[in-house]
Amino acid sequence: MFLPGGVLTLLVILVPLALALYISLLDLDQYSIREWVGADFIGFANYVEAVRDSHLVHAIGLSVGYSALVTVGCLPIGLAAAVATQDRFKGRGLVRSVLLVPYVLPAFVVGSTWRIIFQPDGVANEVLGTSGLWLNGPRSFWALVIVQLWAGWPLVYLLAAAGLQSLDATVHEAAALDGAGWWAKLRHVILPQLRGPVSLALVISFLHNVNSFTLPFVLFGVPSPYDVEVLPVLTYVESFQNFEFGLSVAMAVVSLILVAIPMAVYLRAVRLDTGLGRR
Repeated sequence: MFLPGGVLTLLVILVPLALALYISLLDLDQYSIREWVGADFIGFANYVEAVRDSHLVHAIGLSVGYSALVTVGCLPIGLAAAVATQDRFKGRGLVRSVLLVPYVLPAFVVGSTWRIIFQPDGVANEVLGTSGLWLNGPRSFWALVIVQLWAGWPLVYLLAAAGLQSLDATVHEAAALDGAGWWAKLRHVILPQLRGPVSLALVISFLHNVNSFTLPFVLFGVPSPYDVEVLPVLTYVESFQNFEFGLSVAMAVVSLILVAIPMAVYLRAVRLDTGLGRR
């Protein structure tokens, strides 16, 4: 019974992963791509070059930093939206659907729309009464944070709303009988029971932001400004503009490790929380 799933996992995940690891150890570029099997084996030279001679370290710090900011910012917005739409009211279904629009829109549409907003003569400068560039220079980092936050907070809202639906109504009734106010019920009853769904939402949000390529690519183009040269865009530039395929695959492997760390921490925490890690 496990054979079909095992074969699929081998073909779709393990074989491409092993191939990527092997390519990252080759001197593979535009001149040797046609005979890539015979490309020179250079060991970890691509990884050393990525750290020493490229913007990899800067891109990792930038990706982690902006992803953490966006993830933290999504938390209060998503929770507030979930709590506000928990009780029944007229038009609740429509409101819930509208709140999900930023998340379901294609990243290409989101990036194109916000690119127009952040033009020098666009809506952003008109509303704020400022002038200057949002798509280049120091402001570009905050432009990326704002756009990713706008597009990403509904994920927290969606999982928090699903968690609220699973709460037992008798818990709310007991809290009301005990005289708990709105804030006390939120702090001591609702939020503790949302720890699992919200934690999952934060992990998924962080991983999505770290791996986000389409939105920065459409919003800023390539080559991206130095302040928003995130890891996926840097990997793309090295591969499809500089044609340094071995180097770009090494960067992709580093990106995979970067994604695997928070996921492993989350899975470990879930395992301990459910008691599976205890003997």
